[in-house]
Amino acid sequence: MKTHLVTGGSGFIGARLAQRLHEGGDRVRVLDRVRDPALFAGIGFHQGDICDRQAVAEAMRGVDVVHHHAALVAQSGAGRDYRRVNVEGARLVAEEAVRAGASAFVHVSSTAVYGLPPQGPITDETVPRPFESYGRSKLAGERIVTEICGAAGLPLYIVRPRATLGAGRLGIYQILFHWIAEGRRLYIIGDGSNHIQFIHVDDLIEAILLLLSVGRTGSYNVGTDRFGTLRGDLEGLIAHAGSRSRVTGLPAAPAMAVLGALRLTGLSPLVPWQYRTYHRDCYFDVAPLKALGWRPRHGNSDMLADSYDWFRAHRGRDESASPHRSGIRQRAIGLVRRLS
Repeated sequence: MKTHLVTGGSGFIGARLAQRLHEGGDRVRVLDRVRDPALFAGIGFHQGDICDRQAVAEAMRGVDVVHHHAALVAQSGAGRDYRRVNVEGARLVAEEAVRAGASAFVHVSSTAVYGLPPQGPITDETVPRPFESYGRSKLAGERIVTEICGAAGLPLYIVRPRATLGAGRLGIYQILFHWIAEGRRLYIIGDGSNHIQFIHVDDLIEAILLLLSVGRTGSYNVGTDRFGTLRGDLEGLIAHAGSRSRVTGLPAAPAMAVLGALRLTGLSPLVPWQYRTYHRDCYFDVAPLKALGWRPRHGNSDMLADSYDWFRAHRGRDESASPHRSGIRQRAIGLVRRLS
């Protein structure tokens, strides 16, 4: 039996991971600023910030495996705070993991480290080139933990998930689900012929547990192996929902210019990482993971349906302070919804 610490364990991925580890018979401890209302009995909870060394050190005592999920997400538009949390916070957690004598460190990063996606798949050979502050902070965090864990000989697993879905996922996807539930027109950037890949939270967790079990350290890109075009997946979700919604493409350059201006004036929840990439192909080559025996159980279609069905069943309830598990204000986009 091992003891696991999950930083950000009240978030969408962290909470599911903590539950999975607990159900597997291991001891689990969560470090987060807020307590998950649905935290399983038997999972320890330490309230604290990853930028507070004392709080991290206390939570780290006796830990075997550290899962570092806590971060300011792209949606937060956190500016300078990205470096404080995503870089210096990651540094502090890695340093305390070394001091505590942990045997493994799992660092959850982001697709945003790659910047504007290239034509074709993102592979292990694709050079990260983040173009905005969130992506730059996540790449800097990767490099910090790599340096610290490497110097100490602490086995490190860096995991870069595609956009993660599953029951309980809201955040930016709450806007999509809301519009479909009301039968509104769905506006997309471009014609929707671009290929977009997601990952189900349960498949992501299975990938992490597999890497730990086989002891294959390194950096891994994680996404499903069953996905289609953005338009095709959205139309499939509309059909699943029995909605009157229709997908309408917008010219890419003018749409991005308008969304950029709305973001600068605080009138849109969409950040550059979202509106500058969602009309482009964005998918990982997951052959390295599959070579280790990992097989995702979910494709884009069923994970979108799973997420949407949960939204419909829990609509109107905001059950967590985690950005990915909470609804967000639609601002000017909400006006477009009412007119669609």
